Amino acid sequence: MRGASFMNRTLPILTVLLAILVIWYAAAIGMNASWQTRLNDRANLVDVPFTEFAMQTWAQDRPVLPAPHQVVGEIWNATVALEITSKRSLAYHGWITLSSTLLGFVLGTALGVGLAVIIVHNEAANRSLMPWIIASQTIPILAIAPMVVVGLGSIGVTGTVPRALISMYLSFFPVVVGMVKGLRSPEAIQLDLMRTYDATSWQTFWKLRWPAAMPMLFASMKVGIAISLIGAVVSELSNAAGGGLGVRLLTGSYNGQTIQIWAALFIAAALAAVLVMIVGFAERMVNARMGARA
Repeated sequence: MRGASFMNRTLPILTVLLAILVIWYAAAIGMNASWQTRLNDRANLVDVPFTEFAMQTWAQDRPVLPAPHQVVGEIWNATVALEITSKRSLAYHGWITLSSTLLGFVLGTALGVGLAVIIVHNEAANRSLMPWIIASQTIPILAIAPMVVVGLGSIGVTGTVPRALISMYLSFFPVVVGMVKGLRSPEAIQLDLMRTYDATSWQTFWKLRWPAAMPMLFASMKVGIAISLIGAVVSELSNAAGGGLGVRLLTGSYNGQTIQIWAALFIAAALAAVLVMIVGFAERMVNARMGARA
């Protein structure tokens, strides 16, 4: 039974993965064919068999679309095969991005929860803050990031803090919106019941509103930590000397190193997936602690 259950869960995943790989390799042939044809013409290679031509498109140094094995090889060479302190190491740049992401996420979550509590308990704050919070997210992050990084750099604040502030700017929004909805989710009859118990505002908050907001909090945190990583990567584009996966993407773009770009993208995606899984694990632990059903 366990084997059958395992196959039922993993077989669809493996099928989708296999389909993606087939499509990816086929797309690599099509997108790299033009350049490979030029290379073969220069080398006076004619009537190249299709299988050999396909292998050539999957082995170009600077392909338009690298093949999956080229990306995996680049990730291996830039992580395991290099010292972690090397500035060519993806692990080194990944840690810079991760540290900014985590700090920004913690600050953003704390800010979002704090604003939500104020908004729920103060009507004036609700009417004055929410429009500004929503309006803040209409400003393109690509316009804000250079101003923050350069502005703080002019007063000597460099390194992780400016990047974390950009991450915080993005991650606080889903948390504040989710928490406002969650803290307001108790029904009127439940609030009336707390009043009949002569509960204080703090008791109503701690014993009713806060537990009711937990599902929304963790759902918001999953979104928040993912866009926190995006904020960290975008902020790194404004300071190439600071390192990070954003810098790897930028230098790869300048030098036409598409394999390097794809490798950095995969590392960023893997980091986001792991961080979301950690938040999901924390959610299950909190739910179990609160006695909630799975």
